Parts: sequence; structure tokens; C-alpha cells
Amino acid sequence: MIADLLPLAIGVALSPIPVVAAILMLLSANAGRASVGFALGWVTGIVTVTGLVTAAAASGLMRSASQPSIAASVIKTVMGLLLVYIAVRQWGSRKDDSIPGWMKAIDELGVAKAAGFGLLVSLLNPKNLLLCITAGVTIGTAGLNPTGTATALTVFVLLGAASVLVPVGGYAVAADQLRGALARLKNWLQANNHTVIAVVFMVMGTTALAKGVSGF
Repeated sequence: MIADLLPLAIGVALSPIPVVAAILMLLSANAGRASVGFALGWVTGIVTVTGLVTAAAASGLMRSASQPSIAASVIKTVMGLLLVYIAVRQWGSRKDDSIPGWMKAIDELGVAKAAGFGLLVSLLNPKNLLLCITAGVTIGTAGLNPTGTATALTVFVLLGAASVLVPVGGYAVAADQLRGALARLKNWLQANNHTVIAVVFMVMGTTALAKGVSGF
């Protein structure tokens, strides 16, 4: 189960938007409080989407006693195709180096707005939603007991949110030492975000597609 969830969690963790947003907040005037609010909102969104899909899948609608149902296979296949489509689109846009407007507005965010922004990024980002939905279906159709399901969900959330939680936690401990590294990472992600998304989503998409097709 962890092996199946790992590539999906990595895909969530490597999503450039939340990582860049968290780094920009850590470099802003309201660094400490805004970044914590954003991290809480981001984690809440991942837990909400993945948890709801897991509960729906585990209810019996998407699985049989021994193997995933046709419905689960169809969902995984569709998710895989969508991820591959996004990967192709992002690869075609990899030379676009324009900076989105939301990046310029982050300096002005307070705690509440940062938390709301983190939640919206989780719930309204199609790329993140696809990965969380696929993870929820994977967990819910695995036939795990409640403890196993909760453990798998927790591992996925922690791994998926690590790219935000680690810099936010590290900043709280060693802010001065991390500013230079965070600035360099921000610049790299801004310059290469389309390429990162393309590579990650192609891997995730082909994996989900293969698992979906094999279930027919």
C-alpha cells in the first residue's frame, strides 16, 4: 500500500504552487505566522479530499471482497489519462517564464487569509485533486481494516504535505540560516515549475493508467 501511495504523495509534495507559496510567505514580512496558517490550510485540504474519497471507496461502492471493482478501475484509468494530458500540456508550456499574479500578492497575506489560500490551493487545484482522488480510491479499495486505512491516509498526507511542512518547521527553528537556500529554491521552482509538473504527472499518470487498465 505504501509503495502504491508513494508516487502519488511525491506528486502532491512536488506541486510547485504550494511549495513556492510557502517559500514566498517565509520570505515575507509576516513570515512565521502566515506560513503556519498556509501549512494548516494546505494539510486540511489534503485530508478533506483524500479522506472523503477514501470513505466513499471503502463503503463498498468501488470494491468487491477480493479485488477492485470495475468502477474503481474506470476511475483510476480516467485519472491516469487526465494526469498524462496535464503532463503533455505542461511540457508544452515549459518555456513560459511569466510570474503569476498570486505570487506578487503573498506579501500582504495575514494568518487567516494565508490559511484560506492554503485550503483553496488544496481544494481547487485540479492537479492536486487528481492525485488526492487517486490516492483515496487506492486506499479505500485496498480492503484494509480501519486502523490500516487511517495509517495509510496519515502516511499519504504527511508525505504529500512534507514539502510545505519541512520548510515551515525548519524556518521556525533556524530562520536566518534558511533564507538564502529558500530564495534559491524559490527562483528555481519559478523557472522550472512547468517542467517539474510535466515529469511528475507523466510518471503518476502512467502508473495510475496501468493500474486502472489491469483491473478490467
